Order: sequence, then structure tokens, then C-alpha cells
Amino acid sequence: MPALAIPFPEIDPILVQLGPFAIRWYALAYIAGLVLGWRYILRLVQSQTLWPSRKEKGKKVLDAPATALQIDDLLIWVTLGVVLGGRMGYVLFYNPGMLLENPFSIFAVWQGGMSFHGGLLGVIVGGAWFCIRNNLSIFRVGDLVAAAVPIGLFFGRIANFINQELWGNVTNVPWAVIFPKTGDGLPRHPSQLYEAGLEGLLLFAVLYLAVHRLGAFRRPGLTVGIFLTGYGLSRIFVEFFRTPDFAIGYLALDFVTMGMILSLPMVIIGLGLVWRALDNAPSWLRPEPILPDPQK
Repeated sequence: MPALAIPFPEIDPILVQLGPFAIRWYALAYIAGLVLGWRYILRLVQSQTLWPSRKEKGKKVLDAPATALQIDDLLIWVTLGVVLGGRMGYVLFYNPGMLLENPFSIFAVWQGGMSFHGGLLGVIVGGAWFCIRNNLSIFRVGDLVAAAVPIGLFFGRIANFINQELWGNVTNVPWAVIFPKTGDGLPRHPSQLYEAGLEGLLLFAVLYLAVHRLGAFRRPGLTVGIFLTGYGLSRIFVEFFRTPDFAIGYLALDFVTMGMILSLPMVIIGLGLVWRALDNAPSWLRPEPILPDPQK
């Protein structure tokens, strides 16, 4: 074993196996991310401090973007978007050859292979459709979802580490990890943990501060903009330490990856949404602010 390398902890990707039935950490990560994210969004819409109130039939009602019941229904659309969009994104972005070999493999989610960017597009399409059907503000509901997404990202990246996938480049840093699945015995960056820390913990902390301390929800689209910018920058940074996907490798200059290409538009759009929500944006572009309750 090379000096200063950490052996991979003996964690079985399968938590429980009962005959042909197996419960995998990866599946539990998706479930945990969706359920905890859903519970967090419910807490947000029911918060007395985040939303102004209005009188309805003589009673004060919080002017939240959606009701708790609507959030329950939204979970179904978000789940479909994550799973179907994530799988389709993986096939189209990272392994298009699968379409030529077997076009129906794009629906074989049980075979593994998911893309965050594809899942994001799936959530955007499913969430937007849900909002249109229920006459809800896409940006205001999007802010709720964006605030909770880092929860799922954290659990997903931890599952990537347990599965020994998406590992990093060879390195000699003291915290390098030897992944047995690589078969070469070389120490590598634990890039999955870098992403769990940046896209999960740090981004959640930034969004929590923006929402609970800086009133980001009062400017529709601002939370979405912060999330897109934060994720895009974090992903581009980690891609410098992460081994590119074997099916496509580097796209240019021996360092540009598909992850970078897909994340760059997120940064541009995110910065545009942040600028749109600020006071120095043109008046025709700024969203209508959600003001606090004047009676408080």
C-alpha cells in the first residue's frame, strides 16, 4: 500500500440481502434525500417567520407558495423527475452508445447510471408542469425545492463513495483513498466526499442562511439562482480532481469534462437569476417582492 493512503472502509453496497431481494445503500440514499427534503419543505411552508400573512374568511393565513397538501403531491412529480430525468440524462450525456445497442435501456433505471443534470432537468419539467396545473408560481415553488436539494445531494454523494464510483484522480495527498474497485491499487482523491461537502453541506448552509437570515424567499427566484450558481461552481471545481467518465473521457485540453460543460450554463443562469432579484436590476426585469406582514 502506498504511504499516506487510506484503505477503503469495508462497506458492503448492499445493506440487507434476502434471497433475490436486496436493499442497497444507493436506493436508501435516494429515499432519504427525497423524504427529508420533502419534510424540510413542509417546515418551510409552515414557518410563521418566512411568509407574510393575509386575511381569508376572517382568519390569518400564511401567504406561502403552496399548501402542505400541494407539497405532498409535488413530491410525486419531483421523484419521477429525479429518477426518469436522471436515467435519461446519464444515457444521453454520458453513454449515448446505449441507445444504439438497446434503445429501451434508457428506461432500465435498475441497471444503475444516473446523472444529476438530467435529474435536475426532470425536476424542472415535472415541477413546472405541476405548478401550471395548480396555478402556482414556478419561481416561488422552485425556491422551496432549491433550498432542499442539497439534502439529497449529500446522501447521493455518500452513496457514490460507498459504491466506489465516480472516484478521483491519482494523488499523494494524505487523505487519499485506495478504492479496490479500480483494480490498480493507487491512492485517489475521494472526490465523492468533496462533492458531499460542497454540494451538500456547504451549499445547504449557504441556502439556509439566505432563506432564514437574509429573507431570500421575499425575492422569487433568488434561492434558485443561489443554488444553481453554488452547485455549478462546486461541481466545476471538483471535476478537476475527479476521474472523467470512461465512456467519453476528457472533451478538450485534457481537463474539460462533460460535468464542467453541463455545469457552466447553471452558473450563468444562476447569476442571471441572482442579478434579476437584486435592486440594481432593471425595473421591468425585477420580480415583484413579497413584503412582510405590515400588521406585525
